[in-house]
Amino acid sequence: MNPSPRSSTAIHTLSRRRFIQSGSVLIGSSIIAACAKNDQAESKNSGLDKVTFGTNWVAQAEHGGFYQAIATGIYKDHGLDLRIKMGGPQVPSGTQLLMGGAVDFFMGYGIDAVNAIAQGIPKMTVAAIFQKDPQCLIAHPNTGVKTLADLKSKPIYLSAAANVTFWPFLKAKYGFTDEQKRPYNFNPGPFLTDKNSAQQGYVTSEPFAIEKQGGFKPLVFLLADFGYPPYATTIETKKELVEKNPDLVQRFVDASIKGWYSYLDNPTPGNELIKKDNPEMTDEQLAYSIQKLKEYGLLVSGAAEKQGIGAMTEEHWDTMFQDMIKAKLFQPNTKYKEAFTLQFVNKGVVSR
Repeated sequence: MNPSPRSSTAIHTLSRRRFIQSGSVLIGSSIIAACAKNDQAESKNSGLDKVTFGTNWVAQAEHGGFYQAIATGIYKDHGLDLRIKMGGPQVPSGTQLLMGGAVDFFMGYGIDAVNAIAQGIPKMTVAAIFQKDPQCLIAHPNTGVKTLADLKSKPIYLSAAANVTFWPFLKAKYGFTDEQKRPYNFNPGPFLTDKNSAQQGYVTSEPFAIEKQGGFKPLVFLLADFGYPPYATTIETKKELVEKNPDLVQRFVDASIKGWYSYLDNPTPGNELIKKDNPEMTDEQLAYSIQKLKEYGLLVSGAAEKQGIGAMTEEHWDTMFQDMIKAKLFQPNTKYKEAFTLQFVNKGVVSR
């Protein structure tokens, strides 16, 4: 973590990567209990179901569709009064918040969903907003690096969370070694200094900061385009809610998907709410992130091209599971199919 004062770029790059690991479920936590109590104490809007959605970091373009659905009244049209509870460095993990009752839905991650099942945590993924994980590796130009495999001998700046997500995958598939690892504290300074190095990042964030600070356009390798398979920016909820109130789950999923289509068409309403929740966010950063969401097909690619934003397939989940077994992140006997359901997605492209 960068201890220096956080600029708009820094606050964006201190990303949710560190929050995708599942932690212990502190249902009795005073923080969670207080959050749930406060939510219950708020006044109810007549005729609307009150719902709280937890994000994995402070407001940004990667959350844009959810903010757009609030700003344009899409959630209300689906009978929902939605409150977004932002993530951040002092916020408990999504699993803790979800299982403790502080949120009804949470912005999750494919690997974490399967890990939760392995730990006996009854949560379920009901939609996958990002078909591709935005995780990338970033390298200097004009150093002989042309593809991801060329980084095998380079020092790479990595966060601790990489050890339980993409780094084992890179070791298993591309022969990367632990000797390459260097500690990454979400500050591009060491990478900028060492032209022979690479660093992790999100395609929607860190390359922007590097261009601004380093004055050059870095090479960017989106890991999803090199076989890294997890869904990202998923929608998670308790298994109990799926079983007892599927109508509420369906309405939240439908409204969120419509919000994302609306955001990609005209992000202005959602961006205004994002900047209200996160005053340090800039228009320049938002524009850059939206451009990269589209350029890399993070939301609309693969199954989502025909089955709509939020799409999931059993084949995709199985590919992730098998690849993570090879990377020694999952045990072969894990009942990974309990981590997701397809009943709320794959309804087709939303007309706009």
